[in-house]
Amino acid sequence: MVLLSLDQIKELIHGMDLLPQIEAGFRAYSEGRTVVPPVGEMLLEKGEVHIKYGFIQGDPYYVIKVASGFYGNPDLGLPSGNGMMLLYSQHTGSTECILLDEGYLTNVRTAVAGAIAARYLAPEGVEQIGILGAGVQGRMQLNSLKGVVPCRKALVWSINEAELAPYKIDMKADSFEVETTRDIARIADECKIIVTTTPSKTPLLHANQLKKGTHITAVGSDTPEKQELDPGILRDADLVVADSIPQCMERGEIFQAMQAGMLKKEKIMELGRVISGMEPGRTSADQITVADLTGVAVQDINIAAAVFEAHQTKKA
Repeated sequence: MVLLSLDQIKELIHGMDLLPQIEAGFRAYSEGRTVVPPVGEMLLEKGEVHIKYGFIQGDPYYVIKVASGFYGNPDLGLPSGNGMMLLYSQHTGSTECILLDEGYLTNVRTAVAGAIAARYLAPEGVEQIGILGAGVQGRMQLNSLKGVVPCRKALVWSINEAELAPYKIDMKADSFEVETTRDIARIADECKIIVTTTPSKTPLLHANQLKKGTHITAVGSDTPEKQELDPGILRDADLVVADSIPQCMERGEIFQAMQAGMLKKEKIMELGRVISGMEPGRTSADQITVADLTGVAVQDINIAAAVFEAHQTKKA
C-alpha cells in the first residue's frame, strides 16, 4: 500500500494535464459505464462532510473520497477544506493507495471541470471573466480557464472584502489582470463568462441581470441548502447542463430551480453527453448557458488513479 502526503501529491500533479482524464470520466458516467452511488453527506453545525465513491467498469480501481468544508476555519488560521481519497483494487479489494490530499485534489478536479464546461459552453471573444468568491476555488477556477479561454482579464466579487486585495495580488502573479468589486451587478453586466464559487444559501445573480451570450459555471452550490443563482436564470437559459442529472436533481442550482417549479428534467443535458457529441453544446453567440457542477465521483476516481499511476511510474 502506498501512502501519499499532500506535498507528494502536489509534486506528482505539477504540470499534469488532467482535462482529458476528467473528460473521460464524465463520458463514462453519461454512457452508463460507471457505478456511482448517491452522495453520503453530513451537515454539521459548523461545516459539512461529503462522501463520494464509485468505479468505472473495466478500470483497475475503485475510490472512496471524504471531503469536508468548514467555512469558519480561516478565522482560526485553518483551511476551510480537508479530506482524503482511498484507492482500492477492483480485482482484490486491497488498498492500493491512501491519498492524504487535505481536500486539494477535490479543488483541482472541480477547477478542471469548470474548464471543461467553459470549453463546450462559453462564448467566443470573451473580454472579461467574472468570478464570484475570492477563496481557493475562486483562484483555481480562474487559473484552470487558461487552457480553454484566451482572456486574462477578470472582475472578482467577494462578500468578504478582506479576501479581494490578496486575490488580486496572487492572480497577478499568475498573469491575470484583476479588478475587484463589491457590486455583483457589474459582474453580470460586464462579463460573458461567470463562475460562482461561494457557499451562499441565497441567490447572488438574478435573471434580469444577465445579458445574451452569457455562460455561468456554478460550482458553489453542492448541497440541497446552497443556492447562488435565481431559479429564473435556469428557467430562461437556452442550455442547462448538469455534471450528473440524478445528483443535480437532489442538490445544487438545478434542484433549487425544480423545487421552484421553474425547470423540468426534459430541459437538462448531461455534461458527458455534450463532451461526447451526443448533445449539442453552445451553437450560437446569443445563447445563455448554465453548467451546474455538484461534483461527481468519476472525477475523484480519475484524478486519484492519475496521481497513483504517476507515483508508480516515478518509482519505477
